[in-house]
Amino acid sequence: MLKKTNKNAERQRRHARVRKKVSGTPECPRLNVFRSNSHIHAQVIDDVNGNTLASCSSVDLKLDHGGNIEAAKKVGTEIANRCIAKNIEKVRFDRGGYVYHGRVKALAEAAREAGLKF
Repeated sequence: MLKKTNKNAERQRRHARVRKKVSGTPECPRLNVFRSNSHIHAQVIDDVNGNTLASCSSVDLKLDHGGNIEAAKKVGTEIANRCIAKNIEKVRFDRGGYVYHGRVKALAEAAREAGLKF
């Protein structure tokens, strides 16, 4: 018998495995990525105090098509600019259980190019 799978439940299980190892501190917060079919979101989180230090999404930037690689690059650049404005230069990248490929990779590389270190 084939077992019926739920893609989001599998992703959440993968994300839980990643979160066992990756946590953010005030000195080096966690850059979390969430992607949906139509948008992509990024947050910089201090897990010790439970604060979101910076956030950006394709919704915030009012992009026409938020679910493509170009939108992910713009969000990555903007989140890096917002972090640097708050004197955050080093982060830990949390891919959110997604494969490091496509939009997630584009966001990460754009953030690196804009000055974030991870």
